Amino acid sequence: MTDAPISGTAVTASGTSVDFTGIPSTAKRITVMFSGVSTNGTSNGLVQLGSGSITATGYLGSANSTAGSVTTSTYTTGFGIKVIDSSSCLIYGSIVVTNLTANSWVANGNIGRSDNGVTGNIAGQVTLSGTLDRVRITTVNGTDTFDAGTINILVE
Repeated sequence: MTDAPISGTAVTASGTSVDFTGIPSTAKRITVMFSGVSTNGTSNGLVQLGSGSITATGYLGSANSTAGSVTTSTYTTGFGIKVIDSSSCLIYGSIVVTNLTANSWVANGNIGRSDNGVTGNIAGQVTLSGTLDRVRITTVNGTDTFDAGTINILVE
């Protein structure tokens, strides 16, 4: 018998990062959900994982955006959310991180914008120094501030 999924407490996106801590050591999959999330700048978003502290290096993978033509970027400091490129955009969707083996996690997700039909895809991998216990949502530059929307996680 498996444990039922655990929903985090939905939070209003504010500040330069949104953290979810206290993730149980038995977690095998975490879904990060976005509803109407916006920032005050143009820096792309990041989902970062951690064990005791946030891991900000060693990520492999890329993200794309369909704005005009498809563009792809690689990210090494987190799982990139490439569709945040305007302070007026609102994003919706989810990113799922799944335990591959031991402390290695893979990510995939789809994010869309409500203001112009832009979508983005995310895929990547990171190996943590220990058991995952936290998730952070921030921006690449680390200084843009979330100013709208709701973020939550579902832990399985």
